[in-house]
Amino acid sequence: MRISKTELRRTSIQCYLCLLLNSHFLAEAGIHVFIFSCVSAGLPKTEANWQHVASDLRKIEILIQSIHIDATLYTESDVRPSCKVTAMKCFLLELCVISEETNDMHIRDTVDNLIILANSNLSSNGTVTESGCKECEELEEKNVKEFLRSFTHIVQMFINTS
Repeated sequence: MRISKTELRRTSIQCYLCLLLNSHFLAEAGIHVFIFSCVSAGLPKTEANWQHVASDLRKIEILIQSIHIDATLYTESDVRPSCKVTAMKCFLLELCVISEETNDMHIRDTVDNLIILANSNLSSNGTVTESGCKECEELEEKNVKEFLRSFTHIVQMFINTS
């Protein structure tokens, strides 16, 4: 799933506004359509979910097989359910390293999309306060394959609780 709904909504509002201003459609129904369009653009976006994050993660795993990334990443191997949001934030920060270590645009685009989707899902959980969790720098450093395996595990934790 690619994130492009914002541009579509923006374009949709511009089209309605243009229609309203450039025609004789300024009746009450036209104004209602315009107001409905503005309201719908501001509604929470529920298209993104953890299944899409998992799908992008599988794409990254497949794309990474064809190249060699010599990086070690902070990896949480034993995520406690009470620390899953903190761990996910660490995984997302470390995922940027994969994007920086490669010149492959498919990997970069997929990583960027995954980060947007995951952050969208995390923000829908509200502000969660977790205590007693490890900081990112306290985690063990592991290679990319082990990092992705652990990342998949934590995404599954979010899928199972949603």
